[in-house]
Amino acid sequence: MNAKTVLPAVAMTAVSMVLTLAVVVMWLGTAVPWPVAVVVGLGIDGGWLATLAYERRLAAQGDHNRAVTAVGWSFGTLATGVLVAHALTAEESAGAWLAVAWLPIAAKALWLVHGLWERTALTPVALDAIRGIQQEARDEAAVARARLRAEAATEETRLTAVTEAGARVARVQARTAQTLSSAWSTLETARQGEDTGRALTSVTTRVTPGVTPRWELPVWGPSEPLTARSLEAAPALTNDALDVIVDEIRTSETPALSYREMAARFRAAGHSASEVRLRAAWKRVVA
Repeated sequence: MNAKTVLPAVAMTAVSMVLTLAVVVMWLGTAVPWPVAVVVGLGIDGGWLATLAYERRLAAQGDHNRAVTAVGWSFGTLATGVLVAHALTAEESAGAWLAVAWLPIAAKALWLVHGLWERTALTPVALDAIRGIQQEARDEAAVARARLRAEAATEETRLTAVTEAGARVARVQARTAQTLSSAWSTLETARQGEDTGRALTSVTTRVTPGVTPRWELPVWGPSEPLTARSLEAAPALTNDALDVIVDEIRTSETPALSYREMAARFRAAGHSASEVRLRAAWKRVVA
């Protein structure tokens, strides 16, 4: 994996070093002997290469030195300055020389990128673990989405079934109401008819002599349940009898029963009395 970043950095370094050496020899060769120019070019490239090698050694040890980094960037900047100066003073192809003057800085930047790559690189085991975690998360998300879609489809089916059942019940109720209405209309027509009225009156039992009873339709409507007050309109027990029963139940155990226990046993025994009369009897007995 390091080859993706180290190979471009090495290639750019080699090209920039060769280009720097060539430019120094061509530029200074006219002013000084060419061996001197070669020494100057090699000095620039050698200083840059030495600082680069030292930076790589520190990086392999997990260390970093700002001074060495500053020296390395200084040599790179010097090489770039030499190329730019040569391009500006060249009589021919100044644009081409100026276009390649950035190569030393570019090589230094590639080595910086390679160092960042190394500091953030992971082992194959860690990468496999990360891929496994990501795949597991994707699987769980897919399962959750499938479950939600299935639940939504089930709920939609249930609501559709409930709606259809409600519609069927409404249709049945409407047909039943229509049938009852038709039957009631038929009965009313029969009751109001002259011939059928006489026929129905003839089979109706007379209650009072000389009076012909009228045949009436049955009542069709809601019924009202009887209230407890109407059931106890005629009390079965007198106050004295109620007092005797209450006293017997209260004193049937030692200690005496409470009102709630007495009332429960009173009603369980089959006696009937309103809550008001029963509580009044309790007060009279206890007093």
